[in-house]
Amino acid sequence: MKKLLCVTIALLCTATMQAQDEKAGVTKFLGIPVDGYKPAMIEKLKAKGFTPSIAGKDVLEGEFNGVDVHVYIATNNNKVWRIMLADQNTCGETDIKIRFNRLCRQFENNPRYTSMTDEEQTIPDDEDISYEITVNDKRYEAGFYQTPDSIAIYNESKKSLLSKYTQEQLDNPTEEISKVILIQYIANKINYRFNNKVWFMIAEYARKYYICMYYDNGYNKADGEDL
Repeated sequence: MKKLLCVTIALLCTATMQAQDEKAGVTKFLGIPVDGYKPAMIEKLKAKGFTPSIAGKDVLEGEFNGVDVHVYIATNNNKVWRIMLADQNTCGETDIKIRFNRLCRQFENNPRYTSMTDEEQTIPDDEDISYEITVNDKRYEAGFYQTPDSIAIYNESKKSLLSKYTQEQLDNPTEEISKVILIQYIANKINYRFNNKVWFMIAEYARKYYICMYYDNGYNKADGEDL
């Protein structure tokens, strides 16, 4: 156990200097933290190749994952908490089912994501989604947790312990302090995971369908603080 603890701490420490400015626990879209103010986010998205759209003020457009999309930025108390992507083009029932299921598989096969449920999220081939949406008001969506950056969380975990230990002690921890850091790290990682949600759903317009995808930073989301 002692050896495993030392190895874990060592692996985290070796990459610490590479992530000093990394913000821990924040959902990322194309490597950009879903955080900060809208004007800055717009500029960062433009740097990724997105351009202003005629669809509306502060709406961008471009290609994402091989599909033309519109990009919307949602804020709460002026802080960005969501990046929403909506397909520019609609399609029929068969094609949207294929697109939805392909997205499910892509997320499932990406090590940076973990499914939000143990249940199968794909749509059965024989399911009549038009009937289910129209008659049963069924909502087709799938969700995943984005794995937060381990090094950034480790750095933040150490910072949170500065009231108990000096920087020197945290940078050169004893076995006992290493255990405290590791416990704090694990607690933070679990907490961050549930605030890093990426999910998508099928939307319908005039009996045609498209995908809406959401990258949510749960820390900036409204939580009744303004009530």
